[in-house]
Amino acid sequence: MSQKRRTFLKSLGLTGMGLTLAPNLLQAKPAIPARGKDLSTVTLSGKVYAQGKGIAGVSVTDGINVVTTDSAGRYELLSNATADFVYLSIPRGYEFENEKSITRFYKRIVPQRGRFKADFELKRLAQDDTRHNFVVWADPQIISKEDAEQLKRESAPDLKQLMSSYPQGTLFHGIGCGDLVWDKFELFDDYQEALAIAGIPFFQVIGNHDMNLDARTDEGSTEKFKELFGPTYYSFNRGEVHYVVLDDVFFIGTAKKYIGYLTERQLAWLEQDLATVKPGSTVVVSLHIPAYTRQHERNKEKEPSLGGVVSNRKELYRLLQPYKAHLMSGHTHFNEKVFEGDNIIEHVHGTVCGAWWTGPICYDGTPGGYGVYEVKGSELQWYYKSTGLPKEHQLRVYPVGAVAGKPEHVAVNVWNWDPNWKVEWLEDGRRMGEMTRETALDPLSIELHEGAAKPSRHKWVEPQPTDHLFFARPSAGDSVFVVQVKDRFGNVYRDELKLAKLESAVH
Repeated sequence: MSQKRRTFLKSLGLTGMGLTLAPNLLQAKPAIPARGKDLSTVTLSGKVYAQGKGIAGVSVTDGINVVTTDSAGRYELLSNATADFVYLSIPRGYEFENEKSITRFYKRIVPQRGRFKADFELKRLAQDDTRHNFVVWADPQIISKEDAEQLKRESAPDLKQLMSSYPQGTLFHGIGCGDLVWDKFELFDDYQEALAIAGIPFFQVIGNHDMNLDARTDEGSTEKFKELFGPTYYSFNRGEVHYVVLDDVFFIGTAKKYIGYLTERQLAWLEQDLATVKPGSTVVVSLHIPAYTRQHERNKEKEPSLGGVVSNRKELYRLLQPYKAHLMSGHTHFNEKVFEGDNIIEHVHGTVCGAWWTGPICYDGTPGGYGVYEVKGSELQWYYKSTGLPKEHQLRVYPVGAVAGKPEHVAVNVWNWDPNWKVEWLEDGRRMGEMTRETALDPLSIELHEGAAKPSRHKWVEPQPTDHLFFARPSAGDSVFVVQVKDRFGNVYRDELKLAKLESAVH
């Protein structure tokens, strides 16, 4: 017996059993041939136009390659049968076509004899879009009709009311930043109904709870999302800002198992997409799993979990280096700002559902709510909007001793804090300086979430350390303790406590 044959039989566990295999058996083909992937070419073509006139320079893509329309608004793109959609990067100055607030900027490819024709008709905005606003809804994450009704009864009307506080005609769009539902695909209808109540066009990001959990690979996990909302990665433009949506949830073929990862196909597409954007421009990238957070540091862990950050984020950072970039993410159910170099700010958002619809806050004490962004030219300003509370609600003050280990200190949670904010305190009208930032558990989260019996709906919810808590030690006598917070844009927020010999109550 040859050495190669002996090695082969050993690998099958058949040596020493007196067995030999016939040569034809060793060379046999599988009884059922594997299904080959259809890589046949498909030529995509069409026209992008408004009021019968072609629009030049519009990016059109199949999710693999990007082309731009010619002077007559025409495009042609050689694609293949693995592409699901042909879609465009909506140019500035045009409306976001939508059906009951779900944006439609794509057509599913149905080739005939190797060709597919797709025209896109756009409608010009009645106003200049250099100034516009957008909101980020992270993790509505509804798992029941009860959750869905709360989303429609509280969150959607809150957004509608907020928009009505702006001058009539103010442009708004929304970004649903993933986990639109909680594995219950039948509730996507309720999510869409909530968007229709809010009444603005929404772009969707796929989250780990929006995937087909019985798929055998990542590619198959997005089928339902694509059926309802179209591509999982794409771009669009409004005013001077270029918006990108990415799919960074990589499903590994076992239910509820995933990592934060951007595929080569997406990165190659993104590189082409950004090549159409002038360096120095503002780019807003929305993805579900944060590119990065420091949660593992707060939890005293050596490194972040594979499902908690994007493993190959450095390549994303490299592609964004020529731009002023803002990353919009969710997933974590806490609020955090992360800075990467001088040009990238990541906004990790507190969630619409708070701590999974168990009460008014996320587990870091951030109220359930959403991010609001006001765009003027290439500049963004922002604030966090707590559902059901005025937009001025930007901090929560706790009395002396509310935080374990700080028995003589007042504590303040400033959830949208970043290093350009200033958190000061005054005692009886006298400025006492800045409060000290430390990592600790939010007292209200401890009250609502800590312990095996609570919250009653999802008992696994627990408080998590946050680094946007601030502390100061007041005098021992009667006094009025005032917290004054100035954000990076110069907005000032205040709250106060009346202290009586270290016994206090929130004013």
